[in-house]
Amino acid sequence: MLRLPRRHLLALLMATLPFATLAAPPKGGAANLAMIGEPQSLDPMASTADLVGTIMQHVYETLYTFDGKWNAVPMLADGMPKVSADGLTYTINIRKGVKLHSGRDLDAQDVVASLKRWMDMAPRGKSVGKDTVSLDAKGALTIEWKFSAPSASLLAQLALPSGMAIIMAKESIANPLVSFIGTGPYKFKERKPDQFVVLTRFDAYSARTEAPSGYAGKREALLDELRFTPVPNANTRVEGALSGQFHFADQLNVDALPRVEKGGPSVVPIITPSFGFPYMVFNTKEGVLANQGIRQAIQIAIGEGEMLTAAYGDKRFFTVEGNHFPQGTPYFSTAGNDQYNKQDAKRAKEMADKAGYKGETIRLLTSRQYEFHHTMVQVMAEQLRAAGFKTEMQVVDWATLVQRRGDSKVWDIYMTHSGQFPEPMLSPPQLGEGAPGWWSSPAKAKALGDFNHTTDPAKRAQLWSAVQQVVYTEVPYINVGKFSSLSARSSRLEGYTPATWPFFWNTGLAK
Repeated sequence: MLRLPRRHLLALLMATLPFATLAAPPKGGAANLAMIGEPQSLDPMASTADLVGTIMQHVYETLYTFDGKWNAVPMLADGMPKVSADGLTYTINIRKGVKLHSGRDLDAQDVVASLKRWMDMAPRGKSVGKDTVSLDAKGALTIEWKFSAPSASLLAQLALPSGMAIIMAKESIANPLVSFIGTGPYKFKERKPDQFVVLTRFDAYSARTEAPSGYAGKREALLDELRFTPVPNANTRVEGALSGQFHFADQLNVDALPRVEKGGPSVVPIITPSFGFPYMVFNTKEGVLANQGIRQAIQIAIGEGEMLTAAYGDKRFFTVEGNHFPQGTPYFSTAGNDQYNKQDAKRAKEMADKAGYKGETIRLLTSRQYEFHHTMVQVMAEQLRAAGFKTEMQVVDWATLVQRRGDSKVWDIYMTHSGQFPEPMLSPPQLGEGAPGWWSSPAKAKALGDFNHTTDPAKRAQLWSAVQQVVYTEVPYINVGKFSSLSARSSRLEGYTPATWPFFWNTGLAK
């Protein structure tokens, strides 16, 4: 049994209960927050990158959000929706008197315009849009949303901070956004690329009255300013956390844990168990991997266990398993697991030859800003070469990767990761429509159509197996396994609670 230092155990306990709250921290001050790099965009609808959602969830809010038990609960909505008996019409009331950063009150026209933009732009929004018949304002503070089929995951989709269904002032809507007018506890002040994004307290913020729970309930901007600083080098984030330069440092290399633990009382390590899953996305639209048979061969060539071991080393930080959801959860399924972690070079080469592979270069896109991504791709490249594939690693900064992955002509596989959520349709975005990888097939449409149009939880759990099997058969992406994350905060940063997308409302700095 592992024996952990008392301070490590406390951090682990706090992370295991990710939405626990402490006494109210002090007000005032500016927090310097070290992020993994430069955000590609400040438009959460235009990017599913977690970094964009992490920053802009302070500026923009959604109709619904997640509480501490991952239930979708009202945020800008006045309550839960009224749903017609056939499940096809949702009537949602909006809270009265919610102030936009421009000073006027939020109304139904803002909500309708925002959600229509989300359905036009965001992969998850596009998926919802496929089943939308109409979305209209019915009065100043009510919207009516009609669907062609029941939408079992709608509220969870509206609550997710990645590819967010943000609500903004209708007059600010543009492509690209040039002004950022939301309703959040912080408002946009300034961005200097590769230096910082600065948000300041919104003094007229319209907070909910419920007790804080997860992302839900009362949000209070205690800090005067949030300064999100891009720090691409993980070691620099560690050094900055240890020196006190950063009040929070995100996504540290797990081998930095001993140093952070010994960093003294001024720095606190944060381990978030079952944080998420790394996965590799395949370009199914064009190029060599548009061939499903070659994708299947690659699936057999790789060894996810070796990749995870190389990336994390410490077994406290990873689990080697092919099921998308952990055992004991409603959507646990072993469908397709016989194709996971095979690392069978001989069989993979035979499969690739049969599928028509002619030695084309497979371009592997990755970034060192998430060092575990880079390490896993290095290992994968060796595994593929052992199976007779020709590979080329393209190592770029994260903002460039997010930009490049939108161009189907320049990559074949890219590595990323996602949080582990209770609703399958929340991640990865490739389960939606139009996400990089551009996976589309009759089998996908059938499996996900059956799953999404069924509202009975027990039936949905059974139908998820069919979805997971299609993923293993068509290989639009590969779920590598599960991992825990390491971050660090200053002991002065009070009230911070570990979360998939770090948030800093209800958080203050001790003097």
